[in-house]
Amino acid sequence: MTDVCFLTALELRAALGAGELSAREVVRAHLDRIDQVNPEVNAIVTLVADRALAEAEAADERAAAGAELPPLHGIPAAHKDLHDTAGIRTTYGSPRYADHVPDRDALIIERMRAAGVISLGKTNVPEFGAGSHTFNPVFGVTRNPYHSGKSAGGSSGGAAVALACGMCPVADGSDTGGSLRNPASFNNVVGFRPSPGRVPDWPTALGWSTLGVSGPMARTVADAALLLSVIAGPDPRSPIALEEPGSGFARPLDIDPRGLRVAWSPDLGGAVPVEGEVVAVVEQAARVFSDLGCEVERACPDFTGAEEVFRTLRAWQFEVAFSPLLDTGRLKESIRWNTRAGRALTGPDLGRAEVRHTELFHRVREFFTRYDFLLLPVSQVPPFDLDLEYPTEVAGVPMETYLDWMRSAYFVSATGCPALSVPAGFTPGGLPVGVQIVGPHRADFAVLQAGHVFEQATGFGRRRPGALPVAEPGRE
Repeated sequence: MTDVCFLTALELRAALGAGELSAREVVRAHLDRIDQVNPEVNAIVTLVADRALAEAEAADERAAAGAELPPLHGIPAAHKDLHDTAGIRTTYGSPRYADHVPDRDALIIERMRAAGVISLGKTNVPEFGAGSHTFNPVFGVTRNPYHSGKSAGGSSGGAAVALACGMCPVADGSDTGGSLRNPASFNNVVGFRPSPGRVPDWPTALGWSTLGVSGPMARTVADAALLLSVIAGPDPRSPIALEEPGSGFARPLDIDPRGLRVAWSPDLGGAVPVEGEVVAVVEQAARVFSDLGCEVERACPDFTGAEEVFRTLRAWQFEVAFSPLLDTGRLKESIRWNTRAGRALTGPDLGRAEVRHTELFHRVREFFTRYDFLLLPVSQVPPFDLDLEYPTEVAGVPMETYLDWMRSAYFVSATGCPALSVPAGFTPGGLPVGVQIVGPHRADFAVLQAGHVFEQATGFGRRRPGALPVAEPGRE
């Protein structure tokens, strides 16, 4: 039954549609897999096994009755513990919400369920999603399955580990500063940050914001595209929702890459320090595209202002979300620090950030008139030690805050461009490293096509975690 757990979502859907597998068989296999490996990695933190089996039985009954089956009929998934799920505990990784059970689904969950997804439970996150290392006071730490003494990344760390370990074939996540891309890189899976508005968010207090997005995670690019096909599309509850229907993302991703113009940079044009093991993987990824017949050149847009844009807008968002809780003492210090920074902002601070935001957009827009794609590091470091809250040094350069080491991801967030993390290799010690494929404004499908071509040419994503190494001392 374990083999069922490493079928792709597309393969599972074909088998379910043909009657070769029942939804109950698929869900039971994944529940058995969760029982087997989740105690070692702590990826799924709330499990709803009885509910999942009941949903599977209902799905099988609909199939037996000859009903038209939805696109993700019978596909099990686990949901990020930042996304509200009606009737399923949603904690946001905070003791304040340890027993919170929402009465409605977030829009992304609503769409997944309408598409036939069967909910297995919730995946672990940092407290309120702050930071790219998944631990919190409610559930503890999530361990990297390639080495249990290393970080799983975050904030969609539980989702990435669940995918890598065969506990589900697809999962939802979200990304402000890299939270879909960083854990995908750390766990040898796929994470896609779509264009703002591609996957509309609701409910949200900041409906006009473009900094944070929701998106798909999977073990293959095609499965990520399949999930995107049901979670993307317009919705009147989101003022920035794009009008293009999501169904177009279910098209085949195959393309002839010859002649594509690909730029690459190991360090975002010298803007960030990057560990040598990561640089080597990005450099090799560039060679892969060259071997595929692409026109590959070392080049990078000017990211001037990206730091101020991201830091200012993020701090403003934290002030909106957490200022009422700031004086309670029940927030981790990194959240308190970010919220205090938001309180200190002035109107001119926000105005200047938005001017620089616009200037950054136009520089990147002009860059992509010369290139089709940009290859970058996802993370500046490979998976780091579990007992660190964040890396305090990258390539010999001190990191002063919990955000500093994520610049390679959050500079891209500030551009609004779609970005994909796809498995690209391993360090000499066997730790996964992804490459970030960035495309022009709203060129989501083209980015997925480029990732699919790379994935098919390399096959790095097919390497599964083996027996977990003995855990080093870490945060519990």
